Amino acid sequence: MRNFEFVKRINEEKEGYFRLPERATIGSAGYDFYNPKKVVCKSHEITMIPTGIKAQMDNGDVLLLFNRSSNPKKKGLIIPNSVGVIDSDYYNNEENEGEIAFAFYNINDTDTIIEQGEKLGQGIFMDFHIAKNDNTTEKRKGGFGSTDSTSILNSNSILNSNITLC
Repeated sequence: MRNFEFVKRINEEKEGYFRLPERATIGSAGYDFYNPKKVVCKSHEITMIPTGIKAQMDNGDVLLLFNRSSNPKKKGLIIPNSVGVIDSDYYNNEENEGEIAFAFYNINDTDTIIEQGEKLGQGIFMDFHIAKNDNTTEKRKGGFGSTDSTSILNSNSILNSNITLC
């Protein structure tokens, strides 16, 4: 089941433009995400913009976050890692309830404002496949960036390889 919901903190928010993502047309692949509050993106800095939204998905689904095609030219905003990846087990994690955020890097020499209610970007649901020799048993314990773990560096598959770790 694919579904968008508000995170619990939105029920307590007194101000903001909170709207569930939606497609603009029947042929649209992406669900438009909206900016809940006015944000100033500082020049040459990364700004995280929480949306107040979480996404429920089945195992084998992923939500990919893309920039609006007009953002780089009109606003000077790019997504630093090109595409945001929201895993199905990010939903309702104990750290942040699975709240989706957009990260933007401002390439301008001046600050850029994103007004309340403006579209931030779009999310596209996709299914993915697992490799035949996959044996992952780890469970997500947190929110944004939580799978960065030093335990991964202790894996036999890395220690027994010719990979140089940086």
